Amino acid sequence: MTEIISETGTPSERETGRLEAFSDGVFAIAITLLALELKVPHFESGSDVTPAALASGLARQWPSYFAFFTSFFTVLVMWVHHHAIFRLVWRSDVTLLFANGFLLMLVTVVPFPTALVAEYLRTPAASAACTFYAGFFVLVSIGFWVLLWAAFRKSVVNPHASAAKIEHLRRSYRLGPPLYLAATVAGLFSPWLAMGICSALWMVWAVTTRDD
Repeated sequence: MTEIISETGTPSERETGRLEAFSDGVFAIAITLLALELKVPHFESGSDVTPAALASGLARQWPSYFAFFTSFFTVLVMWVHHHAIFRLVWRSDVTLLFANGFLLMLVTVVPFPTALVAEYLRTPAASAACTFYAGFFVLVSIGFWVLLWAAFRKSVVNPHASAAKIEHLRRSYRLGPPLYLAATVAGLFSPWLAMGICSALWMVWAVTTRDD
């Protein structure tokens, strides 16, 4: 193996290319599938189709837009953080591959709770849908915590990586499980509070992607 001479390494020095390429593909598919919940309004007869009716039909689908927006940016921020993590990793092993695979499994499921919220946010079942959505992201945050543990072991992490950046990422993801758990509990009483917490969290983690 060529000696590592920089924090991020060069393509010839790092062994994570296939892992990152596969992960990027999974993120791309998951984020694309979210758009399937955006439906075109349909009417029983052609005479019912007027500009006002179409505008009303589009407006009635606001839960789908809200769920799509929240989940899209959540997955986007997850991908950005995934990239930030692997900038600090120079090789892969079986432990890292399985930890990454566990996270990717969860990423592929994100369209399901998103569809649940889009379908039931305006119904009496909204609390159950939003509680499920927040609870699912408890699992996602645990998946990221497991990935961080696997990625920052001495056997795979770049020995020239900034200790401050590693600790910064670790601190930010320690907040994930308890805050998403709080959103899950809140969903039992207030669906909007649960979704508000989930939406706020991707904004918080978007800030943590900045370079020090």
